[in-house]
Amino acid sequence: MVSHRRSTQSGRGRGVRVTVVSAAAATAAATLTGAPASADPQETRESAKAAVDRLHEEAERATERFNAAGERVDRLRREADRAQDATARGQQRVNLMRDELGAMAGAQYRTGTVDPALALLLSSDPDSYLDRAAALDRAGARQALTLDRLRQAQRKVAQTRAEATRALAGLERDRAAVARHKRTVEAKLRQARQLLNSLPPEERAAFDRASRSGRDGAPDLSGTAPGSSRARSAVAAVGQALGRPYVWGANGPSGFDCSGLMQWAYAQAGVSLPRTSQAQRYAGRMVPLSQAQPGDLVAYRADASHIGMYVGNGQVIHAPYPGAPVRYDPVGMMPVSSVTRI
Repeated sequence: MVSHRRSTQSGRGRGVRVTVVSAAAATAAATLTGAPASADPQETRESAKAAVDRLHEEAERATERFNAAGERVDRLRREADRAQDATARGQQRVNLMRDELGAMAGAQYRTGTVDPALALLLSSDPDSYLDRAAALDRAGARQALTLDRLRQAQRKVAQTRAEATRALAGLERDRAAVARHKRTVEAKLRQARQLLNSLPPEERAAFDRASRSGRDGAPDLSGTAPGSSRARSAVAAVGQALGRPYVWGANGPSGFDCSGLMQWAYAQAGVSLPRTSQAQRYAGRMVPLSQAQPGDLVAYRADASHIGMYVGNGQVIHAPYPGAPVRYDPVGMMPVSSVTRI
């Protein structure tokens, strides 16, 4: 999803290797603009490219946090909706039971409260009185049962209302997190672009050419085949995305970030993947890199902040970083942390 250098074994290292995060954008810019006349131009160029790489990597990590927060927002929104619906249904049941109890109370009031023993003594038809008394007992039992159900329903309404309140509060917190991560990504990408713009025109043009091109043409993938029908469908889908732009936070179909591309490709195969690269690495069975098959997900860096799809013969297709479209790259373009078979 963000800037990568191809492995030296590929012989086509046009990208820039991503290094450990460090807040060095301003320092690198100063290196570019304020370097003494005796400074080695090659070192100056390399320091600029390394700083751009660091900023892209920072942006990628922030993008995955943005994706995770967005996923939580969606989940909490569904939970809040369900809790609010349950609260409304529960309140409706409570209202109906209150109406039923009110009707019972009204009927009792109209029939009076004569002592049962005296009513039996004065009754001209004791047998019919006993029948009526039994009916009253049953009505009383029904009233008690309704009252008990009412209490339970009221407790349930209070519980679901509290759940809805918690879900809505979490939703607001995660909405704020989404906005915060979005600002972080935008700031990192803006710094990277400013740093690139400070390069001499010929160096900037060379960097842009390297970003736009993955390989000189498609690699030879003959003799490789996915291990399952869903992997075959996902490989076909990810191949159709070649050349589409990197768009951070996007999962297609017109643009992608790295995990968004994997999610979209497997969705075309009828498989639902989690939104983030960290979660995607656990979405299936992990296998050694030496046993990778087309359709396997290849996660990069120890924190799995980047991910691509293995397509055979040592190649992956991935969404690299802003300015670089979906493309082929060697599987060893950066340290592999895991390979997952879906």
